[in-house]
Amino acid sequence: MTLSKAQTVAEYLAEQPEERRKDIAKVRALVRKHLPKGFKECFQFGMISWVIPFSRYPITYNKQPLAVASLAGQKNYNALYLHGIYASEAERKRFEQAYKQSGKKLYMGKSCIRFGAVTELATDVIANTLARVTPDVYIAAYEAGRKR
Repeated sequence: MTLSKAQTVAEYLAEQPEERRKDIAKVRALVRKHLPKGFKECFQFGMISWVIPFSRYPITYNKQPLAVASLAGQKNYNALYLHGIYASEAERKRFEQAYKQSGKKLYMGKSCIRFGAVTELATDVIANTLARVTPDVYIAAYEAGRKR
């Protein structure tokens, strides 16, 4: 599914095919369990996203809350976007090394981890990575990137 007409997370999940919905729900639960306090789940840019609310950090380049992670069903795969590793080269290298050690194959763009089923993911590596990126850490990486 490439273009969603949903306005909420619940609507988005309801429009997914059953198998995809199950996998997305499992990854959503993983993110919700391991993401530090201070992020809020919302529906943004056609994806389930976890953002820093404007009440905490209102000044962004696109006038949208800063998303640290997003989850979506694409046309040919599911995608988990870990924006926190995109914002930090050191965190990305740590993530890639840990993923390699997990024995799972990593299908990844700059921040997009592509997967068909949850069983393809190194969920422990993803959980650890999510837990490492607090709102303060992410804001600092975002601001450092904006200064370049």
